[in-house]
Amino acid sequence: MAVIPNRRSVMTLFSRPTCIHSHRARLVLAEKNIKIEIENVEGQDLPEDLMDLNPYHTVPTLVDRDLVLYDTRVILEYLDERFPHPPLMPVDPVTRAKFRLALFRIETDWYQLVDGFDVDGDRKLAAKPRKMLEESIISTADVFSVKPYFLSEDLSLVDCTIAPLLWRLPVYGIDLGSLGAPIEAYMERVFERRSFQESLTELEEEMRL
Repeated sequence: MAVIPNRRSVMTLFSRPTCIHSHRARLVLAEKNIKIEIENVEGQDLPEDLMDLNPYHTVPTLVDRDLVLYDTRVILEYLDERFPHPPLMPVDPVTRAKFRLALFRIETDWYQLVDGFDVDGDRKLAAKPRKMLEESIISTADVFSVKPYFLSEDLSLVDCTIAPLLWRLPVYGIDLGSLGAPIEAYMERVFERRSFQESLTELEEEMRL
């Protein structure tokens, strides 16, 4: 957390158009219908504002008046608590802990395999992480058939983390095949949501053209 040298009156999200973590934040914003200024960060040269506010020079970075947040999970949970309707995490502490553990596992088992991958390039994900990610996702297929969303009747922060990664599967060179049928049904359900469509940048839309 950091204190802003020049206080902003409008909540702002620094976001890259193809960044999977930025996409997670944009999806939460769209799901909650939060009006916010989105500063697109493109190319290698970062805005001076972002460099001053975030010591790690990373996106997404959220600025809310005197508050600066630059860890994706912290941003998601802050938005969910700051704008409580609709809630994207369970109220019950036990279920909430289980969802947080699911987030941890997805970030550890899936996101670490794709972090640093340049989705703007023409290359595919390297063979080893691609195979590991494909097998790991397919191994969870039965979970996706239990309820409409990930272990829930309603969309949650877990879905807001899973969906941006699944949207990028064609870019990673992954085809789930027949074994992934329940996941394909889940993807169709989530991708058709108004909020998901609104969360996409033009470059992200092109990932599935």
